[in-house]
Amino acid sequence: MRWSLETLGIMHSCYQEKFAVPRQPGLAPSAYATLELLPPYNLPECVDGLEGFSHLWISFIFHQNLAQGWKPKVRPPRLGGNKKVGVFASRSTFRPNGLGLSVVKLEGIDLNEGVKLHLSGADLIDGTPVVDIKPYIPWVDGKPEALAAWVAAPPELLKVSFQNTAELQLAAHSQGKRLKQLISEVLAQNPRPAYQKTDLARVYGVKLADLNVQFCYLADTSIEVVAIH
Repeated sequence: MRWSLETLGIMHSCYQEKFAVPRQPGLAPSAYATLELLPPYNLPECVDGLEGFSHLWISFIFHQNLAQGWKPKVRPPRLGGNKKVGVFASRSTFRPNGLGLSVVKLEGIDLNEGVKLHLSGADLIDGTPVVDIKPYIPWVDGKPEALAAWVAAPPELLKVSFQNTAELQLAAHSQGKRLKQLISEVLAQNPRPAYQKTDLARVYGVKLADLNVQFCYLADTSIEVVAIH
């Protein structure tokens, strides 16, 4: 049996590419995004009452992964990128139907020229198609007693520092303070693939917001931002 899904909105996000996006929502609280609803779903009536909720469930499509298909077993990053588990025992982006689910914080609703939802803590890249929105209900959706196998605790954060050049480049930006916090939260999650060994000579680059952030590893536990363009 086949079903079709309608795209009800498009995500405009500070994440311009898959690399360095935190592996779970909420790990970078400063990550901002705007969900723009599309016709015929961009009516104020569709979001009437939504302002009373602080958080939302967002259902979306892993649109950049669909062409690569799926596999019955995957390698979760938290297991070092080497051990395999069943796809349904993971949150892998390579899924049979390519569906993702994230909890985000609702920062505001803009009803000028359609409907736009301003969000934070998102982990969706720019251009992601959204197929559903639901309010997060704490007493139903929050289960602190739940078991979570090898992801029972949050990952250890890396220490993030900035070279003087990067500090000056941020200072010249109108949103420098906000972007520094975003960069720090994202890089602290250790964006390098789990199977890669630390290469202290390599300079990585990631696109965040309107920036190209270049950084390197000082050790397994620390990152330094060397330049921001």
